[in-house]
Amino acid sequence: METYIEVKEARFYAFHGVMPQERRVGGWFTVTLRVGYDWSRAAETDDVADTLNYAELYQLVKNEMAVPSQLLEHVAGRIAKAVQTTFPAVTTIDLWVTKENPPMGADCRGAVVELHC
Repeated sequence: METYIEVKEARFYAFHGVMPQERRVGGWFTVTLRVGYDWSRAAETDDVADTLNYAELYQLVKNEMAVPSQLLEHVAGRIAKAVQTTFPAVTTIDLWVTKENPPMGADCRGAVVELHC
């Protein structure tokens, strides 16, 4: 059995981007983080101590989103590294970081980087 914990489409106002205005004015980003984690014990015990607390996952993402970066790839890499360091029992990481309104003159729902490890 595979089991996962997911923080879906968490929204942040952050200052990521290559263009100086993006770093000065900021913009909206969404992050979805899905981690493979064996929560079978929690399914039996109904005890939060037997699982990975998704509020802690959210806080980790929030902390990394607060650090300005030029590239979304850098943000995603930092989030993945923080997850691996903080929660060594995590077996997989699937991560999507979306810049909601990228300055590229396109009518789209965002620019996304996707990481799987």
